[in-house]
Amino acid sequence: GEVNLFALQLRAALSDRLSVIATKDGYATSSNPLIDDGWADVSVGLKYNLFVNPHKQRLLSAGATYELPIGSTRTLQAQGDGLFHVFLTGGAQLGDRFHWLSGTGFNLPVDRSDNSSIWYWSNHLDFMVNRCWYVLGEVNWYHWMGAGDNGVNGVEGLDVINLGSTGVAGNDIVTGAVGVKWKPRNSLEVGLAWEAPLTEREDILKDRNTIDVILSY
Repeated sequence: GEVNLFALQLRAALSDRLSVIATKDGYATSSNPLIDDGWADVSVGLKYNLFVNPHKQRLLSAGATYELPIGSTRTLQAQGDGLFHVFLTGGAQLGDRFHWLSGTGFNLPVDRSDNSSIWYWSNHLDFMVNRCWYVLGEVNWYHWMGAGDNGVNGVEGLDVINLGSTGVAGNDIVTGAVGVKWKPRNSLEVGLAWEAPLTEREDILKDRNTIDVILSY
């Protein structure tokens, strides 16, 4: 079956460098018999710009969030006592038309028997076709540093579900994505991407379509 997640991210600047962020929430619908429709967990935290140079298009930020286990258990959310997510992100313009973004971070559970520990690294490269259109490619790496002890064996759940499964420590999964972005004005972006596993190990991902709309003010 398939699972669809409808989510909203919110980011608000508290100063020129510090922002409050809400990066995971939403409602999931499922045709999989093991997962029912329901609410996702909610992540909130802070992000700080360590280095900003708009003239040279350079950016480096660090942040941390806490994922509250308040989602629907029937949707395989609310597992354990929550997760801390610490991360570092950077971006740069390459030449006149390329843009590279990279982010790495750790998902660290409050209770390591209820959730797995994950290290990830994501990279995004886009090319500006014209003022409004971009084409993009992405590669995402997930490494399970530690397994949980919840009796489920070998199912990781990638970036949506953390079951605290046994037997996942040391596992690696790499995914790749291609897509397009339409930016008719500075305050509006619309994107579409298709993602699939690049490694033999796939876990829950056969493929994934992502549609995003970004409003800035």
